[in-house]
Amino acid sequence: MFYGLDWIATVPPTVRLATQRFGSERANLVFGWIFAGHQLGAATAAFGAGLSRTLLATYLPAFFAAGALCIIASLLALVISRQPRAAAT
Repeated sequence: MFYGLDWIATVPPTVRLATQRFGSERANLVFGWIFAGHQLGAATAAFGAGLSRTLLATYLPAFFAAGALCIIASLLALVISRQPRAAAT
């Protein structure tokens, strides 16, 4: 139950951010790509962790890789412009 509440709590802010950044006409498409990217990333991470466990008998490389990717994501989040883009015509 708590996981479900946590998961659904991230959807409205993500949709709002997509709408603010890309406009209401493109928000649905952008959110769809965000969701698809999230699912592909989750599948890749799960497969990589399982592969690490199978080949190396430890999850440690998967934890280090996840930590490195989190640091990269946080650095990328710092460079995101807060100003909406002008509509291309």
